[in-house]
Amino acid sequence: MKIAIIGKGHVGSALGAGLTRAGHDVKYGHRAPNARPHKVAEWGELVIIAVPYNQLGNVTIELKDVVDDKIVIDVTNCLDPHGELAIGFSTSGAEQLQKALPLAKVVKAFNTVFAQNQSTGCIGETRLSAFVAGDDVDAKQSVMSLATEIGFEPVDCGPLTSARFLEPMGMQLIQLGYGMQMGPSIGYRLIRG
Repeated sequence: MKIAIIGKGHVGSALGAGLTRAGHDVKYGHRAPNARPHKVAEWGELVIIAVPYNQLGNVTIELKDVVDDKIVIDVTNCLDPHGELAIGFSTSGAEQLQKALPLAKVVKAFNTVFAQNQSTGCIGETRLSAFVAGDDVDAKQSVMSLATEIGFEPVDCGPLTSARFLEPMGMQLIQLGYGMQMGPSIGYRLIRG
């Protein structure tokens, strides 16, 4: 699959490494003139948005006319400039993204994992859970398949409104890793009894 990743920071690069290892063709959209997000998203069959939350508005303006009917994975965590959760309870960043890109198939995924674990979906031998939420069943299944190919154990979290829970989970992981000094070698795994 041709996968466009908008953002070439730690998260975008890690996901790109995992997807490349799984055999996908990955290109990055970023600030360089020859890699403008619009052009790269137009090329991609699936688009991953891995930019800071405060850049989401700029990205949606640039992508608006090239992601119709495409799966768009939202990896962002809704942090304000002070590192606090910017929105929640009655909406989510993923739902706002869906409103900005109404004809795209937005799926929330990979935001509850530290970047260093995103290329393998594991910490050591332990597979991490990839929590996935979206309204389009086929799009969500495609994202869950990609998560499996990287190494994650995907978990279907239901509709896109479930991003209201996943985004605070991402914030909690950041708090544990950095606020509570546990470091980024931690992650979530859903245990079934």
